[in-house]
Amino acid sequence: MDGTLVDSLAGVTGAWELFATKYPGLNVKEILGFIHGVRTVECLRKYCKIEDPDELEREAVRFENAVVETAKENGRRGIVRLPGVSTIMDELLPGAKHPKPCWAICTSATKAYATKALTIAGIPIPDVFVAAEDVTQGKPLPDPYLLGASQCSVKPENCLVIEDAPSGIRSGAAAGCRTLAVLTSHQRDQIEPCKPDFLVKDLMSVSVKRTESGVDVTMETLE
Repeated sequence: MDGTLVDSLAGVTGAWELFATKYPGLNVKEILGFIHGVRTVECLRKYCKIEDPDELEREAVRFENAVVETAKENGRRGIVRLPGVSTIMDELLPGAKHPKPCWAICTSATKAYATKALTIAGIPIPDVFVAAEDVTQGKPLPDPYLLGASQCSVKPENCLVIEDAPSGIRSGAAAGCRTLAVLTSHQRDQIEPCKPDFLVKDLMSVSVKRTESGVDVTMETLE
């Protein structure tokens, strides 16, 4: 979700800066290079050394609230929709002709935060919505995408995973899905070692069309 549908980097940066006041020694720049596509609880366990499950859950909620609350502080841009998303959403939304869900969000964020972020960015909530609390093991393991495919009643090999982060690309591939990487949060040399099936600049390079059998996808891939 973050990095494919919305850009929440402003709020994530603000949240880590806030947490650095409680957990001295945090290198925010270093952390930002690791956390994309990784569940908040795992990031807090790694960097803040929180092991108690109850405290970890409380701090994860506080962190994700801080992402929303700090996203527009100090002149930051807020949580915004990424280029190309609106056109794709317009085509994928269920309608009278195609009522069956054909897409899902599989995010490392909690459902509470993800719902807030999507609402702020003006992106509809899909019928199939897999969040951090829905799986025991998050990305890069395959669990999120296996669950998403199952809830869409589609075999993983017939799914296209769109991801911006190495952990998400590896998760989709491990689930048996084809993977499309967008260069919205990482450099090309960080993404190519993950061997996505397709690589594009962003979703402006992708178009979709609902059909009776599913979704047709066309794209302008990078050479």
